[in-house]
Amino acid sequence: MVGMLLDEAIARAEAHLLGLRSDEGVWRGYLSGSALATATAVVALRGVDAVANGERIAAGVRWLVVNQNADGGWGDTTISGSNLSTTLLCWSALRACGGDGAGVREAVVKVEAWVRERVGSLEPMVLQRAVVARYGKDKTFSVPILMLCAICGTLGEEEAAWRRVLPLPFELAALPREWFGAVGLPVVSYALPALIAIGHARYRLAGPAWWNPLGWVRGFLWPRIRPMLKTLQPSSGGYLEATPLTSFVTMALAAAGEREHPCVAGAVAFLTRSMRADGSWPIDTDLATWGTTLAVKSGVGLDEGSRRKVGEWLLRQQYDVVHPFTNAAPGGWAWTELPGGVPDADDTPGALMALRRLELDDGRVAGAVVAGVKWLLDLQNRDGGMPTFCRGWGTLPFDRSTPELTAHALAAWWLWKEVLVAAGLWERVVEATGRGLRYLKSVRREEGSWVPLWFGNERAREEENPVYGTAQVVNYLCAVPELAEQASGMVKEAGAYLMRAQGADGSWGGEAGVPGTIEETAVTIQALVGLKEVGCVTGVEGALERGQGWLLEATQGGRVFPASPIGLYFARLWYHEALYPVVWAVGAMRALRSVAKGE
Repeated sequence: MVGMLLDEAIARAEAHLLGLRSDEGVWRGYLSGSALATATAVVALRGVDAVANGERIAAGVRWLVVNQNADGGWGDTTISGSNLSTTLLCWSALRACGGDGAGVREAVVKVEAWVRERVGSLEPMVLQRAVVARYGKDKTFSVPILMLCAICGTLGEEEAAWRRVLPLPFELAALPREWFGAVGLPVVSYALPALIAIGHARYRLAGPAWWNPLGWVRGFLWPRIRPMLKTLQPSSGGYLEATPLTSFVTMALAAAGEREHPCVAGAVAFLTRSMRADGSWPIDTDLATWGTTLAVKSGVGLDEGSRRKVGEWLLRQQYDVVHPFTNAAPGGWAWTELPGGVPDADDTPGALMALRRLELDDGRVAGAVVAGVKWLLDLQNRDGGMPTFCRGWGTLPFDRSTPELTAHALAAWWLWKEVLVAAGLWERVVEATGRGLRYLKSVRREEGSWVPLWFGNERAREEENPVYGTAQVVNYLCAVPELAEQASGMVKEAGAYLMRAQGADGSWGGEAGVPGTIEETAVTIQALVGLKEVGCVTGVEGALERGQGWLLEATQGGRVFPASPIGLYFARLWYHEALYPVVWAVGAMRALRSVAKGE
């Protein structure tokens, strides 16, 4: 009876997942509406032209008011707890853009009470210190938040407010790109447009004293740097396809008197297209490449025509030239095929693993695999781990090594062993694998877990997600028995950790004692099944049975898939994606069936 229920749930879940495909036969997903993105968009549109953009601004304000949390703050998604960054941005946006609209005054009173309770005061210096403390040395997000507050008047009056915005050395953009790490650029490299625009706005509105030579240097270099904002802008108009980054650049230029800058019209067009019917904006346009590779890796049944269609689409997404905006070498994949995407070390192994699963009879695949593996090998950090975007930037969150990306790369390499041997790359892969495994051992916690970079849990300690991180490292390492054997000691301890983290109801959350979600439960079930299949653990049957029962109940037998905000974007910005619970539930259910049938 239980097996029949599982088979029925798989059939429903797979049918649902297949029904989520776009016209191109791929999975674009659906990102949650974001209060943070919505607040930044309305402020940017107001800065450019409050009258022409009046209807969009009003719709965004209404959405913010409706989606204010009961405690008075805002979270990054409509089901997220309130946090300081998003709440300050929404409060500032309502103050500047809300007028006397219905509910705005009441919303402002509630949010001001929340801010006072959280940081003790509405005084500008108190707010500034709280924002800076949240992000530390990484100015990628703290400075844009302070800038928006200055623009909206919640950081004080005019020049005094802008002096509370930390200055950014936009003059460094005039240096060769390869020098950025050496000079200690204080933002993630791909936030360069924000560095330029916000740094210039701060210089114009609260610049150095007349006698300070730094002011002369910045004034002299601006005509040279100014065109870079257009050069770095994708044809879509959206920097990184992201509403917050595009909005920050736009509002900074507007505040600095640069409304006629050549990039502004394209940015406004992007924001206009990105707005949803309910008045909200998501943080990014879509994660189509990432979503598609996740769907393929779930094992969802695809006929030959569908496999070919998806495979050809994935092959087209590989960069075969130096990236025009970031100078990344050819060979990688980004999270989306849209022009604002950037190749990274999570989507690249994801694409390589998906191509393996698709089993295409296509002569292009081997060449794509070799190029992708070389790209990852060249990216590997000195510590043996894989960074997200670029090698050697170890001081900022998104340029340092991270365990789940490292294990993802290892799995992608080993799944294509025969192709890499033929290409003469295998010795290099073996050496890189040893370094990668040593890195994983060095960053493993005493309890046997790994903490990921790109996922978290708001209810867990430090908002981390060791269950997800550990499960995914195990899933990747167990994808190839030869790889699992080399990591057997680590994955055994990881399996023991995952068993201890299971909740009494059979689910898994971000750590032991945290309420479970479909996403975390599903990836953990797959990890335990993988460990069982490669012979690294025994005695997992009871945990799997309880996990299966919870998963079938939570999805109503494969009928519903409520998403949870466990995804992290730049600078700890939370999101949830409608595809995540579906693809991981399908993968978990299929894994459970393979155990039940001894496949």
